[in-house]
Amino acid sequence: MSSNTTKTATPAPAGAVRYNPERLLDAVTAILNVKNDAALARALEVAGPVIHRIRRRHTPVRASILMRMQDASGIPIGELRAILGDKRKTFRML
Repeated sequence: MSSNTTKTATPAPAGAVRYNPERLLDAVTAILNVKNDAALARALEVAGPVIHRIRRRHTPVRASILMRMQDASGIPIGELRAILGDKRKTFRML
């Protein structure tokens, strides 16, 4: 017998920030005063598809990207991670 029950997502507690790479990319785009993802990729010196894959959540935001964002924007990595919604205590380099 199969049941036709659906699972619902548990809402986040009030004030909780969820992981959102799009919010990070939008913030860095505004800070660097660039117009689109292609210009952001050039400013960060990464391939254009990297930004697209991060925005679509096909690839995680890696430490190397955060370091490039820090170098380009001057925002500390801890603050970038807070914007991203990353709550991990450590961040591994891959």
